[in-house]
Amino acid sequence: MKKLAFILILFFVVKTDFLLAQTATNVNGTWIMNVETSAGSGSPTFVLEHVDSTNLKGTYTGQLGDFEVKGTLNGNIIYLEFSISGEIIEYNGTVTGNEMKGKVKLGTMAEGTFTGKKKE
Repeated sequence: MKKLAFILILFFVVKTDFLLAQTATNVNGTWIMNVETSAGSGSPTFVLEHVDSTNLKGTYTGQLGDFEVKGTLNGNIIYLEFSISGEIIEYNGTVTGNEMKGKVKLGTMAEGTFTGKKKE
């Protein structure tokens, strides 16, 4: 009986892990952002891809130029960053389906908010 209970528990744990992996947030693709900061607004584009289950890489194209991006995704919490002349540009937010929103920090230059939608 103990052996059967162990097998059932093991099956449940494995099945739960598999289902969680299948429903993990996927940010692969092109994202159009709307950014509002104390220094102005813009609509940059991010092209993102998963390196592994937590790490992201991609590109930023916008008013600031074209830059390589790195980031992380933990559950639905996203963090993206790139550097311009020693200033770290940071996007911290949440992803819900094909939308994301959060705060942006343009190094020491400005702070604000962003919203984004995944391009279909």
